Amino acid sequence: MALRTERYGTRADTAVFAACLVLAFVALALPEGLREPIAGALRRTVLLPVLTVERQSVASAQYRQRLTALRAERDSLALAAAFLPEQRAENARLRGLLGLGARLGGGFVTAEVLHQAGVTDGLTLVLSAGAAEGVEELAPVVAAPGLVGMVRAVDAHTSVALAWTHPDFRASAMVEGAEVYGIVAARRGAATGEVMELRGVAYRDQLAPGTRVVTSGLGGVFPRGIPIGSIQGILSESAGWERTYLLRPAVHPAEASHVMVLARARAADTLTAAFQDTIATSPPRIP
Repeated sequence: MALRTERYGTRADTAVFAACLVLAFVALALPEGLREPIAGALRRTVLLPVLTVERQSVASAQYRQRLTALRAERDSLALAAAFLPEQRAENARLRGLLGLGARLGGGFVTAEVLHQAGVTDGLTLVLSAGAAEGVEELAPVVAAPGLVGMVRAVDAHTSVALAWTHPDFRASAMVEGAEVYGIVAARRGAATGEVMELRGVAYRDQLAPGTRVVTSGLGGVFPRGIPIGSIQGILSESAGWERTYLLRPAVHPAEASHVMVLARARAADTLTAAFQDTIATSPPRIP
């Protein structure tokens, strides 16, 4: 019984195909004046569902293309928005470095801070300038806001700088515009993060928060007047002897992508005018 039904269906399909074929030849044989009205009537009746499905398919394909383009535009905008603050900050740092170079006039080498992966990240910086470019050991390393560190080792075309965050770093410092001296070193700890402290300030000298601290020029390494940081508060004091102050750094080494290495011959200079209004504004964590 199923075999007969299958044969009947096959014969019916063959008959429909033959009829369609005959109608096609007849339509081809019709004059032009009759062919177009008949074709229009077929499109409005028999072929209407087929044409509707075709239009929906075309519209669906267009919607998918538009959706893909919209997603691509959204992803591009999201990526650009994510990197925009970083790019603006980098542009501001480069403009500041260019302005500092113009005020210094000469006696420095510009260098890029190269990426390094290791336990010394944040403590030492690998610079893209070496002896061939005029870099010397113990040369000060600065950015537009202030002191970054000093050169420890020099190769032909690279050098290694000791950042102020290194436990061995020390710099002779003074209060800008006053004869108050001390020693600046990094202060590291879970509560304070990576900030500075000003040690050895005479007990009689009281420093208000916001007071600017710069290099003193003593020791023959750092020229006088390079911003180091600003006073945040008292860390400790020895009655009748000395006080230790917490400093907000002028610049953190992690923020420095391009730096200047000053010539050793400038150790006797006073650079206060070159570093005017360059103290950093982002406060670190304070205990």
